[in-house]
Amino acid sequence: MTVPRGPAPRTGPEHLPDGAASRAAEDPADVLARLGRSWTWILASAVTTLVPGILILVWPDETLHVLAVLLGLYLLVTGAFRFVEVFARDEAGERLPGLLVAVLYVLAGVLCLRNPLQTVAALSLVVGIVWLVSGILTLFTALAAKGMPHRGFVLGAAVIGILAGIVVLALPFESARALTRMLGLWLVLLGLVEVVVALAWRSALARARATEPRGPTV
Repeated sequence: MTVPRGPAPRTGPEHLPDGAASRAAEDPADVLARLGRSWTWILASAVTTLVPGILILVWPDETLHVLAVLLGLYLLVTGAFRFVEVFARDEAGERLPGLLVAVLYVLAGVLCLRNPLQTVAALSLVVGIVWLVSGILTLFTALAAKGMPHRGFVLGAAVIGILAGIVVLALPFESARALTRMLGLWLVLLGLVEVVVALAWRSALARARATEPRGPTV
């Protein structure tokens, strides 16, 4: 779940020493920070969660191998999104939980794509742990970032992620079809929550731009 700290301060060449503006503009960390603060990036992250969920629900009779591939790709792509979102946080203490979440998603994606792990129990264990741990870390970050716009939406998304992890880990799945339905429903729900967060973040950015002091007119 994206947890941007707040609207990025506007910095331009006029605030930098001579020659530093071009170097700052080319700094990969600054580019990733701007990208991670964009509401469209959060929306794209939501789409990467929604699409696999819808596909899993539309084709519930597909083999366990197909389910593992879909979940593995979802986890890998989401891990990439989480890694970029780390740079959108200003304080180093807030970056560590996000980095841990990104690494967790990537490792889980690799595990889901491995043939020995393509069993009902293994898939439910991997996905459940990812959702539970990432939900807890997101909850911690949202509680620590008191100045976060629309903080309640992020807290709610974190709680839903924790509940999803608990449900997947606690309920036994005797068939791939039952696991497919459960994971598909949770993916769609989590994706819809991220869409809400993205729209709320767009609203916060729009209000921040509207309240910015305008320069003198000539």
